[in-house]
Amino acid sequence: MPTDYTPSGSRRSSRGGGRRPHRGDRPATSSRQDAKPAKKKTLVEKILGFFGAKPEAAPKKPAETQSESAPRNRERPSRGERPTGMRKPEIVEVTSARLYVGNLSFDAAESDLTELFSGVGTVENVEIVMNRHTMRSKGFAFVQMQSVDEAKRAVTELHDKEYMGGRKLVVSGAKAVEERRSERTRQPEQ
Repeated sequence: MPTDYTPSGSRRSSRGGGRRPHRGDRPATSSRQDAKPAKKKTLVEKILGFFGAKPEAAPKKPAETQSESAPRNRERPSRGERPTGMRKPEIVEVTSARLYVGNLSFDAAESDLTELFSGVGTVENVEIVMNRHTMRSKGFAFVQMQSVDEAKRAVTELHDKEYMGGRKLVVSGAKAVEERRSERTRQPEQ
């Protein structure tokens, strides 16, 4: 009986009877290829399966037509509208030279705002509010104009103007420090 020598020192029969097929050597069966992929289990189903409980079957819906079973297009607000979860910015009367500028592009820089507001009047200071952890813009800023008249003119000319990517700016008077503090401490009425 002829034998083959293997590097491990063991002898193997040339008949091939002692060798097990490797997992990759097996021919693919047609039943595996035709099988549908298993539905992924949700976290709740996995937890219930771990404890041996079977999840309740969802009640079956009546047969739907093809158009009804197709994914529905959820209505999204257009660019100018805000999603329902966001509150509308409060328009504050201009009583000082300090302005609030909201709905800013996150890419807007202080130099961009200085250039924009310089077309209306003299800009003394621009401060974009940043997230202190990520150092990314929060989407609003404060602009200090030279006078109250220039600030009022900036509000009339730049409020609702499209800027950087089609976003409509919200330009209004900034709240005074005392007014902001009183809002934070005020308790909601019940």
